[in-house]
Amino acid sequence: MAVSVAFSGIAVANLDRALDWYERLMGRPPDLRPHEGEAAWQLREGAWVYVVRDRDRAGHGLLTVIVDDLDRKLAEVSGREIAVDAIEELGGGVRKATVTDPEGNRISFGQVPAASG
Repeated sequence: MAVSVAFSGIAVANLDRALDWYERLMGRPPDLRPHEGEAAWQLREGAWVYVVRDRDRAGHGLLTVIVDDLDRKLAEVSGREIAVDAIEELGGGVRKATVTDPEGNRISFGQVPAASG
């Protein structure tokens, strides 16, 4: 089975507050507002993150996005007043940094070393 598009969802109780935070995290307004209770950002072709009003599931989300340059990504989000909770060295050159949205959802940015040889 070939996958052509992936939507990853983050549930929040207060969408207005979340939109402010996620717009700062992403560095732009959402690319899509399918209805008043949801906003979505396209990270690249076939990869989307959406934030949806869902009080029952709010605050328990985990999302990891792999980036080419973790230090540059951290400088970008820090410059938009997003606090970085932790930066971890996971071994084998893998690094991960985590931020937490106002409702407790954890978003991680990871970097894996480029393949050598």
